[in-house]
Amino acid sequence: MKTIRLFRPVGLKEMELIAESGFNAFPPRLAWQPIFYPVMNQQYAEQIALEWNTNDEFFGFIGIVTAFEVNEGYLKKYDVQNVGGAVHNELWIPAEELNDFNSNINGTIEIVKVYFTGRSTKTENLALKSKLKEFKK
Repeated sequence: MKTIRLFRPVGLKEMELIAESGFNAFPPRLAWQPIFYPVMNQQYAEQIALEWNTNDEFFGFIGIVTAFEVNEGYLKKYDVQNVGGAVHNELWIPAEELNDFNSNINGTIEIVKVYFTGRSTKTENLALKSKLKEFKK
């Protein structure tokens, strides 16, 4: 079965929920999140994680880039959306379709890059790094 590698920048809480799923699923969207946005390339995911997530308390001032494989046939029903420059390509998955999306993930969700911010203390950063090591086990 052919797959496509997608990426998703997440914060600490979402990463905890992914870990609780056994690294097999993304958590349901919150009420104010009607769309799930996986992105098409690592460069764009890193940009979001570094420029947005590390500056937002909601994400714990941490940007975590995840990568995962999704069945290509399933993804054909979604158009790639370009939301800026050449690398700013993403898919728009309605929140109510996230369970179906998760069931089409082939393998597990991996952590590929982590960004910390100067907004957290050195002690907090060490605690976060320790937690991330637990996720990678």
